[in-house]
This record gives sequence, C-alpha cells and structure tokens, in this order.
Amino acid sequence: MTTDNIKTVCEENVLHTYNRFPLVIEKGEGVRVTDTDGRVYLDMAAGIAVFALGYHYPGFDEALKAQIDKVIHTSNLYYNVPMAEAAAKVVAASGMAKVFFTNSGAEAIEGAVKAARKYAYDRDGTTDHEIIAMKNSFHGRTVGALSVTGNDHYQEPFRPLMGGVRFADFNDFDSVLAQVSDKTCAIIMETVQGEGGIHPADAAFLKKVRQLCDEQDILLILDEIQCGMGRTGRLWAFDHYGIRPDIMTTAKALGCGVPVGAFLLNDKAAAHSLVPGDHGTTYGGNPLAMAAVSAVFDIFRDNDIVAQAAAAGDYLAAGLDKLAAAHSCVLEHRGLGLMRGLALDPGLPVSEVITRARQKGLLVISAGGNVLRLVPPLIITEADADECLAILDECLA
Repeated sequence: MTTDNIKTVCEENVLHTYNRFPLVIEKGEGVRVTDTDGRVYLDMAAGIAVFALGYHYPGFDEALKAQIDKVIHTSNLYYNVPMAEAAAKVVAASGMAKVFFTNSGAEAIEGAVKAARKYAYDRDGTTDHEIIAMKNSFHGRTVGALSVTGNDHYQEPFRPLMGGVRFADFNDFDSVLAQVSDKTCAIIMETVQGEGGIHPADAAFLKKVRQLCDEQDILLILDEIQCGMGRTGRLWAFDHYGIRPDIMTTAKALGCGVPVGAFLLNDKAAAHSLVPGDHGTTYGGNPLAMAAVSAVFDIFRDNDIVAQAAAAGDYLAAGLDKLAAAHSCVLEHRGLGLMRGLALDPGLPVSEVITRARQKGLLVISAGGNVLRLVPPLIITEADADECLAILDECLA
C-alpha cells in the first residue's frame, strides 16, 4: 500500500481517538526512523519515552526472538523462567520488595491504587478512604487512573469517576497538608510531571510529603512510568531526592517497545495489601514481555546506559539553555536528564514548531501548557543533540 492508502485504511477502520501526524513510520535504526516514503528522521520522541535503547539495540531483538522460539504465553496459573529473571532484576534495581507485572502504565496505576486501598482496609476495616492526587498530573485513561489525573479536560466527559480523590497543588506542601484527613490512605504523584508540562518535584516538597506519609501511615505512590528507567539521569527519578516510595509504578522504557508495565510495593505495603483473589491479569508477566524486561536490565547494566543518559542530558540541557536565551518565544526551559521541555509563548503554538521540525527531519512532541517535549532514546550522542538543537534553532527563529 502507498502512504496515502495506509492512512486512509487506518482512518476508515481505527477508532479516531488520536489526531495522528501525517507520517507512516516503517522502520527504525538506532535513534532514527524511516517513513514509507523513504524519509529519515531523528527521533527525539522515542515513542513517547518508550524506546530508551533506540531501535534494534544489540542483544535486545535476539532475546525476544529466542523467547518466541520457546513460549510466548503461559498465563499466571504457572511459573515461567523469564518472569523469575525479570522480577528479581526489577526488585533489586528498585529497592522494593514485590512486583506485579501489567500490560501498560495505566494498569500499573490501577493496581497501585487498589493496593493502597486494600492496605487501608486491612488496617481499619473501613472502605471510605481517600487518595490525594496532584493537579496538572497525568496517570492514564482508564477509570481509576483517570480519577487521580488532575486535569478537567481529560475527566469531564467520563464523570462520575472513582470517588474519594482530593487534589492538591504540585510542589506546594501546604496545599497537600490541607487535603489530609483521617481518611487519607495514599498520596500519588509523578516524580516529574510529564504530560502536564515537564515539572520536576521540588526536593523540599517531596521530602516533606515522604515525612508526612511516615508520620500518618499514608502510602506514598510515585508514578515513574515516564520519568523512570534512566530517563532523568538516574535509574529512578526519585533517586535524585534520596527517598523511596511505598508503591511505585513503571512502564514505557521498562520493555523498550514491548507492552509491559509494573507496580512495586515495599515490605509494608506488600505484607498488608493484595492477596490471591484481589488482583489479576491474563497477559501480565507473560514470557515474551518478561524476556524484554530482563534483556533491558542486562543491557542497562552491561552498557552503563544510565550514565550515558546523564551525560547526554547535561549536554542537551546546556544547548537548550542557549536556545531559550536566544529566542524570546521560549519562556522557560525545564526538566531533568533526557526529559526536557521548552515552554513557548502562547503566540507560537507548539504544534507549529512540531510541524516545522518534522519537515526538517526531526520528530519532537508536545506536553501540556504549550510545551515542546524532548524525550529521546537514552543513547543519543552529542552529534545527535547538536543536530536536534540546530533544527530547533531554525524552527524557533
């Protein structure tokens, strides 16, 4: 099929929930993708922060192919070898106690919320517990995840949602404190808000929330779906702050393109929450996805991917600072590591910059608040960053 035919067939048959770019990606290699017309693009979006290792990183494809030749699915009625390997690696890397594998980030949030509510139920036997979430946040589009997403635009058509959720201002501890009651069982937030515009948590704020949770037996849930897995220059974004959550969620780069997510619990949350019959999944933890997770952790370790991301993030950040200083249309540059955002003047819609960049061979995406978002593969080089910065310089001029 031609490029136009492919787009037409998709529009005729796929439910229109995305306004897709007029681009059909056919293949990828390293940090670049090629469309069906043969045009090559520098990919600074990485499938929305998914392809941390880029395309066809040595050893990754081979691990998946080897597992396909063995078994793809067994169900959770049985053990499987890749699950054992992946679980041990993610638990050790996170400092948590137990993991539950899901198919997506939204499912990981659903499980985290259920675990927090079950913890509170086991503690006092009541079911009217509340969760404090953050305004301007994004946790997913399933009903539970949407209920703790602090954005009216996403919520309004689907109300009423799950009850018992209060919203506080991100990075405002007094606002969080004002929402706490004797019914509060959990506080959930992204360590770095992604869809909301690339806003990292302030260190003082996050540490105060952690202390509050400790003092009042409230579970702290940190959403590391986008900001985790080396994205910020540390394996987990919360590593920058010297704290640990009670429950955390991860996905996206966890499988580097294979659909997989997870929520993890510390000893306290794991010992007093979900038990057999409380939660489940048909596909979660299947051997193919687990082979991907296991391979990702091996590649991260053997090739020091997180250190590469930290160095690349520093280099890209310095270039973006220069761009922001050179162009009055850039109001602010913010972010951590390779999770970067340029807040643009309302007079320059971010969609225009994205279109101009694509026409020049660069793929970038947006975030809330008219923000240009860069979440490239963690393996980008200084030359890749220079190419990106040069194109953006032209697009912003």
